[in-house]
Amino acid sequence: MPTPGPPRTTTTSEKALAQAVLIHGPIARVELAGMLGLSSSSLTRLVKPFLERGLLVEVDDRSTKSVGRPVRPLDVSPGLAHVAGVKLTADTVYVAVTDVRAGLVASGEHTLRSHRPEDVASAVAAAVRAAQVEPVTAVGIALGGAVSNGRVEFAPFLGWTDVPFAQLVEDRMGVPVVLENDLVALAEAERWFGLGRDIPGFVVITIGAGIGYGLVVHGEVVRSREAGVGLGGHIPLSATGPLCAEGHRGCAQAMLTAGSIAAQVSAALQRPVDYDEVLDLARAADPAATAVVHAAADALGLLVALATNLTMQPAAVLAGEGIALFGIAEDRVRSAIAAHRDPRADDVNLYVDESGFTAWARGAAAVAIQDAVDRLQLDPPAS
Repeated sequence: MPTPGPPRTTTTSEKALAQAVLIHGPIARVELAGMLGLSSSSLTRLVKPFLERGLLVEVDDRSTKSVGRPVRPLDVSPGLAHVAGVKLTADTVYVAVTDVRAGLVASGEHTLRSHRPEDVASAVAAAVRAAQVEPVTAVGIALGGAVSNGRVEFAPFLGWTDVPFAQLVEDRMGVPVVLENDLVALAEAERWFGLGRDIPGFVVITIGAGIGYGLVVHGEVVRSREAGVGLGGHIPLSATGPLCAEGHRGCAQAMLTAGSIAAQVSAALQRPVDYDEVLDLARAADPAATAVVHAAADALGLLVALATNLTMQPAAVLAGEGIALFGIAEDRVRSAIAAHRDPRADDVNLYVDESGFTAWARGAAAVAIQDAVDRLQLDPPAS
C-alpha cells in the first residue's frame, strides 16, 4: 500500500490561500482565484490538499438563489483549533482562548503575584489551563516593551531585560508560543480579524494605563523595535494641561491615561476617585469630572488628527481599557479631529473597539494564529 512521506512546509501560494480563506471565508472560488491571481485549475490543485486534510471545507451558500451548478464557498473547518492569547500587565494575566479567527471562546484574568520570569511563566500556563478549553494548540503572549525572537529585550513594568520568556512558557505548555509587543499584536488582530479588516491603512490608538500607537500601511503592520518604547505617549496635546511623570506639560500621557485623569478629578474633588468613577461622574454631569473628560476628549481628537495627518491614513481604530471615554464625549473627539484637519482632506473613519483588556488578549491570540499559518505543513501525496 502506498504510504505518505513526511509532512512538507507549505509554499508561499499555499500560505496565501490559507490566509485568504481564514480572513475572508466563506469565500467563493472565483473570488478567491481573483484575489490570489490564479486560474480556476491552479486554484483547484492548490485547494486539494487542504480539503483532503480537513483544514478547509466546502459549505453551502444560502446567500444566492441563482440557477445552475450550486456555489460551494470555501471556509476553514469548524472547530479546527483553539489558541490562547495572553496579555501581561504589571499585576494581571489576562487570557482569551479563541477559535482560529480570534473569535472569543473563553476568557479570564488572574492576579500576578511575582515578577520573577519563571513564576510569571507558570502563572501564564496556569491561567490558560484555567480557561478549561482543550486542546489549546498554540499560545500568543503580548506585553508592553520590546521583544525579539521570543525574548523580552526590556519590559519596564516587569523589571525585565533579556528574558527568553517564550521558551519558559513553551517548556510549561508543550505547544508553540509566540511573543509580541502588545501594540503590534493588537494592530495585527484588527488587521486580520477586527475593525481594520479590508482597510489597507489605518492608525491604532489605545488609551488606558498608557498610550499606545500602531500603524498599518498597505495592508501590513509597521513593525519596529521602538513599538515598545511608547513614542506616542509624549506628543504634546495641550499647552495648559497637567504634567506627566517626565515633566512634559499636556502630553498624551498627561491628558489621556486613566491614572492622570483620575488624579486630576481626585484633586478637584479632594477625595480619591478611580477612572471608572470619573466616567460615571461625567455621565452625571459633575462639573469637575466633565471638565477633565472634555479636555481629554479634545486631546484624543487632536492625537487622532495628528496621527492621520502625518501618516496620510484616513482611518483610525480606537481601543484600550480606557476607551469608554470616547462614548461619553464622542462629539468633542470628532469636532477636535475636524478642527485639526484640512477641510479638503478626507473624513477620518473611526472604528471603536470597546472590548478593553479582551482586545489586548485577542491580539496575542491573533499573532499565534498568524504564526500557525506560517508553520503550516501539509501531507505529501501517497507514493
